[in-house]
Amino acid sequence: MKPPKKKNTSGRGTRDLRVRVKTAKGRKLSSTLWLERQLNDPYVQRAQREGYRGRAAFKIEELDDKYRFLVPGARVVDLGCAPGGWCQIAVQRVNALNERKGKRVGTVLGIDLQEVEFIPGAEIHVLDFLENDADQKVRGWLGGKADVVMSDMAPFSSGHKGADHIRIMALIEVALEFALEVLEKDGTFVAKVLAGGAEESVMKILRANFTKVAHVKPPASRKDSSEKFVVAIGFKGNGPQGGE
Repeated sequence: MKPPKKKNTSGRGTRDLRVRVKTAKGRKLSSTLWLERQLNDPYVQRAQREGYRGRAAFKIEELDDKYRFLVPGARVVDLGCAPGGWCQIAVQRVNALNERKGKRVGTVLGIDLQEVEFIPGAEIHVLDFLENDADQKVRGWLGGKADVVMSDMAPFSSGHKGADHIRIMALIEVALEFALEVLEKDGTFVAKVLAGGAEESVMKILRANFTKVAHVKPPASRKDSSEKFVVAIGFKGNGPQGGE
């Protein structure tokens, strides 16, 4: 009689499915850890399977699942749209490809300082939205005002939390100023902020110009990330209000 097999109590009885990256010559440990995290990130893997240009696509998808602003027929402006994941989601949801019969056809306009690879159903322009006539150009391309202005823009990290916060808040302020010029009444503004959310001065402007303002961290945002998003719904359309 064969002796009974011993149970494996080492914890190694099942295959470790995590991808482990060897530290290559010349590669820093931080780079190796980042690459390992990317390879094991389920959102990165899903983006590759489904043909999206990055895991960020699922952030706007989850925000829209909750607040329903990317509706069929909507006219959408994506500020700093590279590499294009947000545009890809917007194209599907506003029916910009006219694939869903009986639904209103929407428009997705992506603008960026750099060339962005063609996205089916989206219209991409190289434009600095800080230019004096940028809002007029956008309204011309849209054939009117926008229903949604969204921004996933973030400055390059300096590694200094205080400086990075100031820089991203400056981006939000100029994006919001632009949105107030091009949004249709009842429109929506969505933008990335950092932990702690938008500063009170920005929140005053948002509350003065929109009926509902929320800070959200969608599940697709990494747990160790400091990012959040501000979602402002129901643009009052009375001209930009200062919130004083």
